[in-house]
Amino acid sequence: MRGAGCTINDLWDRNLDPHVARTRSRPIARRAVTAFQGITFTGFQLLAGLGLLLQFPTPCLYYGIPSLLLVATYPLAKRVTHYPQFVLGLAFSWGAFMGFPALGVDLLSDPIALKAVAALYTSCISWTVLYDMIYAHMDIKDDAKVGIKSIALRHEQETKAVLSVLAVVQTGLLATAGVIVGASPVFFVGSCGYAAATLGLMIWKVRLKEVSSCWWWFKYGAWFTGGGISLGLLAEVLSKGNRTEDKTNMEMPRSAWRELGLNP
Repeated sequence: MRGAGCTINDLWDRNLDPHVARTRSRPIARRAVTAFQGITFTGFQLLAGLGLLLQFPTPCLYYGIPSLLLVATYPLAKRVTHYPQFVLGLAFSWGAFMGFPALGVDLLSDPIALKAVAALYTSCISWTVLYDMIYAHMDIKDDAKVGIKSIALRHEQETKAVLSVLAVVQTGLLATAGVIVGASPVFFVGSCGYAAATLGLMIWKVRLKEVSSCWWWFKYGAWFTGGGISLGLLAEVLSKGNRTEDKTNMEMPRSAWRELGLNP
């Protein structure tokens, strides 16, 4: 779906990309690929995505298909609003919904899960807007010339302040999701703490006037933060498994221990 979104974006922007230094070498922009070929390729990408989606429980279809509307409309958003990154965030963060039905959890009948996914989804949107705002700074001059709108153009003079607010929102809502599902301190220190540290480092170090710096932090910053969140989640799952095992052992009746040849 990410690939299909990129192709759809290039199709919408085929007459704008030739005027932007970073995008003018894209296949459709330089006319190496025709619009019809791009549409055909998008169809194959969507079919591949559908094939993967069909491997999951049926409810995932109901949650997954609506995301196509967001994927298709993001390129239009930057023509009418300075905040297209929020539309991008709505599309990119959709996976926050998908994990629950994939595990057999009905969000509409489970208020705790619904609250958790709302916090997680909004957290991911904030994260997407943050790193894509840095990305938008690479094209800020060309975007102004051709009339493309972005949050970087709208808040060029206070970008780092906006990035800092987005980082606080992202980590705060991530922690909120943890509170809702009863996560342990491992999650809050590992995932939330690491996210806050890496986002803070990125905001401090990125040089917004330099394209190379924006590109480096856009390319690797998401891996630093996402990797830390993932490791924290893994540590949470492992620690919770150990706690469950310890609790089970403590609750085993003495007769069961004797059957095992042990004397607790």
